[in-house]
Amino acid sequence: MKSLQFPALFATATLAFFSVSSEAEDQKIPVRVVVITTFQGGADDDPTKGEFGNWVLNLPLPQIIPFPQGYHHLRYNPDLQVLGIVTGQGKSHAAASIMGLGMDPRFDLSKAYWIVAGIAGVDPNRASVASTAWAKFVVDGDLAYQIDARQIPRGWSTGCVPLGRTRPYEKPAQPFHSNGVQQVYQLNASLADWAFRLTKHTHLPDDSNLRRVRSGYPTYPMAIRPPFVLQGDDLAADTFWIGDLLNTWAEKWISYWTVNQGSFAVSEFEDAGIGQALQFLSEAGRADQNRFLVLRSASDYTIQPEGQTPAEFLATEVSGTLSGFQEALNDVYQVGSIVVKKLSFDWSIYAEQVPSPASLPPFPIVTQN
Repeated sequence: MKSLQFPALFATATLAFFSVSSEAEDQKIPVRVVVITTFQGGADDDPTKGEFGNWVLNLPLPQIIPFPQGYHHLRYNPDLQVLGIVTGQGKSHAAASIMGLGMDPRFDLSKAYWIVAGIAGVDPNRASVASTAWAKFVVDGDLAYQIDARQIPRGWSTGCVPLGRTRPYEKPAQPFHSNGVQQVYQLNASLADWAFRLTKHTHLPDDSNLRRVRSGYPTYPMAIRPPFVLQGDDLAADTFWIGDLLNTWAEKWISYWTVNQGSFAVSEFEDAGIGQALQFLSEAGRADQNRFLVLRSASDYTIQPEGQTPAEFLATEVSGTLSGFQEALNDVYQVGSIVVKKLSFDWSIYAEQVPSPASLPPFPIVTQN
């Protein structure tokens, strides 16, 4: 692996990076796209150990950039001007790592696109394992009041109550920023539509493992389909929740907070933290939150399969591995790399103009493995 060679001003890989505040713009490292991954359990270029591996190995991201103020060193492709980051898992890691990158004076991120490329649990009412979803809304699932389910009033379906309210899903609807917190991050819908249209005909491979996993969901028509690309929204919570009752809560929670504009598809840990960091960075002129994309691929279902309880399902998830883990890692790279390469290759257009569906040809775009 070859490390990036910096000018003498940036030669030391220490926090001294932050003492430099007046370097010329032409000395900054140009970035067209930031690929955001959240974990990597082994070597950077091992696509079986986390979300980073396929990007490092296959895009590729050959150059290492020290990142002492974040969770993990960065990777860079100087030809594509694509930067890769591993944030660490959970909202606190993710928010801190993205803020650390956004405030780093080494990089020109003024026109960069930011794309989350991670795995997630999937609602079997919406899609199948290894399917891959583009989001328009990220909703925080942790910012709430909660009463233990054993003590909730008769007639309540959940002990989770929206901040500022006294019972589940109580109306009237509240703004996306309510009670001093950002509850909902609304992404650029036109950009999300563009990414979806660009990738929706991508062939995602099926295999015997995925067919076996899907066989446990015979009463869910969407869950038994081979993997596909869809649009669906994103619940961010630091708790790894599981089971049919909590899945119903997730569906209603997103519908409630988005006033029925959003529809729950995937569940993950980090995206509200990333959204908050990019919102702050955008307000500071360090990033553009209108260039933020979220792509998640389904590593497992959020509901237990037929014949199991939620507790039994959790035991299999913890003792083994997520049921579509490797396929989801491969698919999120396959779909996400189409968008990353398009943005980079057509930078003469997209540096100044955020893409929209109108910029694509009026015929299906079919991509294969």
